[in-house]
Amino acid sequence: MRMLKPEKKRRVLITANTTWNLVNFRSGFIAALLERGFDVVAVAPIDEYGSRVKALGCGYLPLAMDNQGTHPLRDMGLLFKYVVVLVRLRPAVVLTYTVKPNIYASLAARFTGVTVINNVSGLGTAFLRGGWLGGVVCSLYRVALRRSHRVFFQNDEDRQVFIEKRLVAPARTGLLPGSGIDLVHFSPLAFDGSSLRNGAGLVFLMVARLLWDKGVLEFVEAARRVKALFPESRFQLLGFLDVKNQTAVGRSDVEAWVKEGVVEYLGTTDDVRPFLADADCVVLPSYREGTPRSLLEAAAMGRPLLATDVPGCREVVIDGVNGLLCRLRDSEDLAEKIMQMIAMPMSALLQMGQESRRLAEMRFDEQIVIRKYLEAIDEVTGL
Repeated sequence: MRMLKPEKKRRVLITANTTWNLVNFRSGFIAALLERGFDVVAVAPIDEYGSRVKALGCGYLPLAMDNQGTHPLRDMGLLFKYVVVLVRLRPAVVLTYTVKPNIYASLAARFTGVTVINNVSGLGTAFLRGGWLGGVVCSLYRVALRRSHRVFFQNDEDRQVFIEKRLVAPARTGLLPGSGIDLVHFSPLAFDGSSLRNGAGLVFLMVARLLWDKGVLEFVEAARRVKALFPESRFQLLGFLDVKNQTAVGRSDVEAWVKEGVVEYLGTTDDVRPFLADADCVVLPSYREGTPRSLLEAAAMGRPLLATDVPGCREVVIDGVNGLLCRLRDSEDLAEKIMQMIAMPMSALLQMGQESRRLAEMRFDEQIVIRKYLEAIDEVTGL
């Protein structure tokens, strides 16, 4: 069905599965939309970041969703709620992020005649693991994305997967350098290898939601191997525990690792910069990514990087230039790469950090993302 009332040409609805996502990854973009005179309404589940979304200057409409559940009735309820929102607000375009908004907000947009622009930031656990649930997700994507004005991907390998599975027409796709990074907010801080010269050992920091798919176990096992030979080296975990996800790491596991002395758990933070500043290398042994935000932030701050040789990670880490790549699900190879970094002269680590910043400036500036989105929105609105 088509909407009975004319759309609001200046209204943009932006939706994700958490307000945390919008605050941390989309603040610069929302500010750019507001500066252009758009009426921006954020739609996401209510949580402690709701007030911070409002502080950005946009509207905020809470919308409950079961992010990890697969119950069909609840998902149909989410679809109905999106339909109600779109009929009520009549935006010119809806911008979707994360899996459930990508599917159900897009379906609602089809039913109500609203133009949609999607962002596929990663394939998701259900998609990657296949089986009946992966088949259902593929089918839903195929229907949901059929009328999208643009479907942005964060690496070309994910884009090719969707095209090969006939989930989206190639002409409707586009590529973005991740969510982009604010190069002023994340600026290089002094990195001179002083921690090593003071005898404290290099600090290896992993920043991620604590999920097994992020390679947490490989990081811990590698840390155990390295500390047996270099006991002064330090390994830190920073990120959300108790995540509602099928692959979430248990709190008891983290507490056991901390008690063993193999890692330090730093908790969570709204400002990762001090932790990146204290690290000598940022590590992400993830199984697959869109374009990992933690590596972008570390690169912008001029840190050497160490990650798995998988889609998403290898977009940010050029092996031997600004960091090292290790084999997937291979803690022994990860340990070898960590020890390779420990053996490097300080000049080599400094050079890697400089190359990380240079790469961030060349490929991952947030302004590139904003510009591509504004071009797509202008095509829709004709403004």
